Amino acid sequence: MYQIVFLLLSSFLFFSCTDKKTKSIALPYYNEPDFTPLFMDNKSEVDEKITHQINDFSFLNQDSIFISQKEIENKIHVANFIFTSCGSICPTMTKNMKTVSDSLKNDKDLVFLSFSVTPWIDKPFILKKYKTTNNITNQNWHFLTGTKGSIYQLARQSYFAEEDIGYSKDSTEFLHTEHFVLVDKTKRIRGIYNGTLTLEMQQLIEDIKTLNEEK
Repeated sequence: MYQIVFLLLSSFLFFSCTDKKTKSIALPYYNEPDFTPLFMDNKSEVDEKITHQINDFSFLNQDSIFISQKEIENKIHVANFIFTSCGSICPTMTKNMKTVSDSLKNDKDLVFLSFSVTPWIDKPFILKKYKTTNNITNQNWHFLTGTKGSIYQLARQSYFAEEDIGYSKDSTEFLHTEHFVLVDKTKRIRGIYNGTLTLEMQQLIEDIKTLNEEK
């Protein structure tokens, strides 16, 4: 009798755990600039409820090559917004992004995008020098420049880089943020991190690994 009860209980627990594994998606989604986390049970629910995705773009990188949304199709990517003459938070952000990049250097489907918020200054050759100066060798890390309006709009309305307070700002207001934004293979936002904090970089690394396990 006890054996039967034990077997029934074991079977129930096994199938419960299996069901949770197949249904639950570990990381939340962010559909609005206020970054309210939305947890989904399955991909069908994601397709129905998560409508926000990163818009199409095309910018020059440090090698004067146009990088577009095609570069991130079916790839996880991390985006941030810097300028090469920044003496406050940007050096720390670049150093911390490099830590993440170096930690996951074997992940060839992981892309890093650093958009210049002073694109009228940060021409490709300046971005190339910045990348070299910071000892960045990752070929999947692009430093991008273009028109100010296009970069600012993408930052604020696609990446929610300044959260809800910056969503409606236009390009006349300077963009300066410490945020790193994690985006999944379907171009949906899955995480936001303080790029000046080492502890948050460790969380970012773990979250990227978690995303890689999603089916």
